[in-house]
Amino acid sequence: MAELKFEITESIGVLGENAKGWTKELNLVSWNEREPKYDLREWSPDHSRMGKGITLTADELASLKDILAEIDLDSFDEE
Repeated sequence: MAELKFEITESIGVLGENAKGWTKELNLVSWNEREPKYDLREWSPDHSRMGKGITLTADELASLKDILAEIDLDSFDEE
């Protein structure tokens, strides 16, 4: 299997952290030296390892933003 190359070109924000120190982050990431895309996934504390995640183009992120803006978060109970 070919080596996966990645570079976090911009750290946008951290959504949370688990007990082992991994953080769920939104970043701009260049995968295999391609144009950076918005990326949401968990990262190890030193960013050497990652969990499964999703990548989004700017248009997809804008669509997600519109969808999230329509959600009534007050209707959800926190667990």
